[in-house]
Amino acid sequence: MLEQLGISAEVTAFAAEIEKSLIPRFEELDRTAEFNQYKVIKAMQDNRVSEIHFAASSGYGYNDLGRDTLESVYADIFHTQTALVRPQIASGTHAITIALAANLRPKDELLSISGKPYDTLDKVIGILDCPGSLKEYGVSYRQVDLLVDGSFDFDGIGRAINDKTRLVSIQRSKGYQTRRTLSSSQIGEAVSFVKNINPKINVMVDNCYGEFVERMEPSDYGADMVAGSLIKNPGGGLAPTGGYIAGTEECITNCAYRLTAPGLGKEIGATLGVLQSFYQGLFLAPVVTASAVKGAVFAAAIYESLGYPVIPGSREDRYDIIQAVELGSPEAVIAFCKGIQEAAPVDSFVSPEPWDMPGYDCPVIMAAGAFVQGSSIELSADAPIRPPYAVYFQGGLTWFHAKLGVLKSLQKLVDKNIVRL
Repeated sequence: MLEQLGISAEVTAFAAEIEKSLIPRFEELDRTAEFNQYKVIKAMQDNRVSEIHFAASSGYGYNDLGRDTLESVYADIFHTQTALVRPQIASGTHAITIALAANLRPKDELLSISGKPYDTLDKVIGILDCPGSLKEYGVSYRQVDLLVDGSFDFDGIGRAINDKTRLVSIQRSKGYQTRRTLSSSQIGEAVSFVKNINPKINVMVDNCYGEFVERMEPSDYGADMVAGSLIKNPGGGLAPTGGYIAGTEECITNCAYRLTAPGLGKEIGATLGVLQSFYQGLFLAPVVTASAVKGAVFAAAIYESLGYPVIPGSREDRYDIIQAVELGSPEAVIAFCKGIQEAAPVDSFVSPEPWDMPGYDCPVIMAAGAFVQGSSIELSADAPIRPPYAVYFQGGLTWFHAKLGVLKSLQKLVDKNIVRL
């Protein structure tokens, strides 16, 4: 079957030896998935999830029992006081924007302590001018970069916090950077450090790509809010849209007022028939996430064996589903992404090309043949076309699909004579 899918015997044999060496690592990932699977099941059982919770609501969405119960399930999983889980949250960027805008006021300061956030937040914050940015509403912004080793600069954070600092943000995953992803325990140390300086400062964690990769989440370590997209890890590949914010009662109430309207908050918001997908996707999320992590580990092992810098390495602990590979040239990045596209069950015949995508400062290439548009938990790869020409590989609803994607990416590089086995 691999031969019929365009994988040569040479590539298959090369990858088979590497896969064999990863068996102990995969067993470890399965144990984490097992723990998280039980955690999700317990939260659903404790909240007495029933078939009635799958019913659709329309119009204002008053008294939507399924929506309210799902939010209780999320709160239990993330060990927070409450949660906001809605199809009206259009993306991870939207969820983070709600969390920030809801809990900051004019003359407040937002402090990022994990360096510059993901590119799509530049206009949200006001790093780049845009109508409606936090900057336009009088919210100032500062950042403290991570240290060279990827850890928090606690001295710098201590100096940066001042009387105007109201909210500290942390981006767990790397975005389009070649730094290491932050673990939940590392984030916990930073949360404690900030709270010791001023316990009234809220800490918000961009949790995108990190859910269910570890047994503990940043909220287990005291983060006031964690936010993410349902078309990434927690949607399990079934959620057709949506996002979540889980956290303290005060923070999430503010978020609900920002999402809908002051005084209405969580009471309204029709679910329009998506709840069964939300529940079932959440149920599958631990195993789906583990499949994606296996694919990332496999990609790391393949490409580090060929001499390419990879972040993280195949033997390192994992804190998200993203695998960065520095390929060194635009040609290699494009070939890699074309291989990922050819492995897709949807739009496999499409050839991705770099383009000037809104929200980015350089051409970006994106490869994805997904059942849900833009779903990052499904097999995909994307890269900004700029040095060091790193490609970011993630997703795979099953381990076998993630594996095929890695093999197709390697086959493309071999066919282009960029890689010799």
